[in-house]
Amino acid sequence: MNGSRAAIRYANALLQKAHDNGHAEVVFGDMQSVAETLASSHELQVALKSPIIKVEDKQAVLEQVFAKSTEDTLGLIRVLAKNRRTDLLAHVAQAYISLHHEAQGVKSAKVVTAFALSADLEKQIRQKIEGLTGSKEVTLDLEIDPSIIGGFVLRIGDLQYNASVANQLGQIKREFSKSV
Repeated sequence: MNGSRAAIRYANALLQKAHDNGHAEVVFGDMQSVAETLASSHELQVALKSPIIKVEDKQAVLEQVFAKSTEDTLGLIRVLAKNRRTDLLAHVAQAYISLHHEAQGVKSAKVVTAFALSADLEKQIRQKIEGLTGSKEVTLDLEIDPSIIGGFVLRIGDLQYNASVANQLGQIKREFSKSV
């Protein structure tokens, strides 16, 4: 949890600097690229966390991988390397994306289902979330988890609504356990 608080501080500083420089949207694109690249490269994630690899080498690799990024993003990489926190880069990118969305009035929601949603059902969910949040812009993070059996789990910020079959079965099991 300490790492995520630090990531939020770095992301806040980056957002402020990017906003002051008029680059908030471009850095947002950089952070999306950073998040996608790190999520898709297990080797890079391991390298960033490795205590064996020199900080200078980590910085050089990151600067090479993200060479087309803005100076603000490259500055973030340098600061993380200097502070020996390169392992936070993915968390900083995610925090920046969330903070940027929040500043733009975009609400993010995560929907976990046991199966892929149809386009019509996804549209209905998006409309319901817009109604709940009062926001006209909603980003959905859709996840498939067969272990919930059926139904869905919805997370909007700190709010979670669990209407999964697995959760309902768990409640029934707890009720039976209490009565025995």
